[in-house]
Amino acid sequence: MTGGFADIQRTLVPLWRSLSSLNEDEQTIVVVPSFSIWLPPEIAPLLPAYEERYLFLLFLLRQPRARMIYVTSMPVPEAVVEYYLGLLPGVIPSHARSRLQLLSAGDPAVIPLTKKILDRPKLLEEIRALAGDPSRAHIVPFITSELEQTLVEELGIPMYGADPRLTPLGTKSGSRKLFAESGVVHPLGYEGLYSIEDVVAAIEKMRSEREIESVIVKLNEGVSGLGNAIVDVPAGGDVAAHVRTMRLVEGTYEGFVELLATQGGIVEERITGDEIRSPSVQLRGTPLGELEVLSTHDQLLGGPDGQVYFGCRFPADAAYAASITRDAVAIGRRLIDLGVIGRFAIDFVVVRNGDTWRTYAIELNLRKGGTTHPYLTLQFLTDGRYDAEQATFRAPNGTAKFFIATDHADNPAYATLSIDDVFDVIVRNGMHFDLARQTGVVLHMLSALPHGRIGLTAVADSHDDAHALYERAKAVLDEAASPR
Repeated sequence: MTGGFADIQRTLVPLWRSLSSLNEDEQTIVVVPSFSIWLPPEIAPLLPAYEERYLFLLFLLRQPRARMIYVTSMPVPEAVVEYYLGLLPGVIPSHARSRLQLLSAGDPAVIPLTKKILDRPKLLEEIRALAGDPSRAHIVPFITSELEQTLVEELGIPMYGADPRLTPLGTKSGSRKLFAESGVVHPLGYEGLYSIEDVVAAIEKMRSEREIESVIVKLNEGVSGLGNAIVDVPAGGDVAAHVRTMRLVEGTYEGFVELLATQGGIVEERITGDEIRSPSVQLRGTPLGELEVLSTHDQLLGGPDGQVYFGCRFPADAAYAASITRDAVAIGRRLIDLGVIGRFAIDFVVVRNGDTWRTYAIELNLRKGGTTHPYLTLQFLTDGRYDAEQATFRAPNGTAKFFIATDHADNPAYATLSIDDVFDVIVRNGMHFDLARQTGVVLHMLSALPHGRIGLTAVADSHDDAHALYERAKAVLDEAASPR
């Protein structure tokens, strides 16, 4: 052990000031994309691909004195590394490659990557040695937990992420309490539920307060809509009977009950109206105690009852972008007061009745999420910025930029494609990201190909063009994978 967590974290303040001054001081970024959260069984085989989802951080090697250590459970294919480095504007790829160290635990087990590191003293020592001066290094985690806190203490290097003691804020129950404290509108519901009996009692109480037709039961630690269940509660019906026939996004009723008993959960009214959308706002708290609005997105949902996160559309519709940003800032200020640093996102449901949109905060993600990597990919490749007041992202030349991104470009036939096959298809069809025009397709999750999945971000100069590019990319990949 090299020191106490709080003391080590305080060293992030002078480092942040140095990095914010636009000088060329050396720094080492230690990327640990560990999933120290509950993962549904279907995600397990895709764990290596999800760890590689944040390889966009290699774009930070644009800074000529930056070094990076990127740790994964299994080795990253060199072709994937070359692909990302080849996108770096104004940088010689070989120069960037010399400042990159790829380390692997060599362990595909479905346990958090951080635990794998801590269980391997030689790997831990290698990271420590490569990181060099701890005052010039920091860890970038996907999420923070007690495992990440231990890693900070073992390496003596601070992390750019929330203190694990604040983790309960990011649960479904914690989110509802936070929204109430921040004075932000959120759906009628109750939190802190640990049994089906609790759920039934909460729904009955909700029905006594308001006429409702449908509710959503959510596990505290559910991700991307997995861990949600729909319960229809028609007037006069037996609530307990309807709860027993809840429509699960995934898994079994028995499994859901077991997870509810261990994780806890919430129930809240299912918002209805003429049109429903699910936008989000991304923010960050700096080590200096500042709150910054980063972006807004419209989430693309699918699966049973439209509960599962499939991708996002950037930026969010201007009709409600300012409204959700205003609410997100109120929540963000509360988080800053509590000492949160790092990136976080607040999910909303917005409902249109007539010409009016009404917004409801539904979830805080106190971590990176599915909107983090496509947005930062766009920002790093274009040097553009999001204007929260105008709900517009513009490149330095003034051109507005838009994208559609997904982690779920799915087709079982993709298992027949190699990584080089995918590169060939994208290049031959003129869709590889063009640094001059700052449009095109950026790929991710390439290691998911054997499982029939790939991720992509389609960047263009309008929403319509981004959508068309996305559809075309999906079509040519499908065609390349189709039997002949």
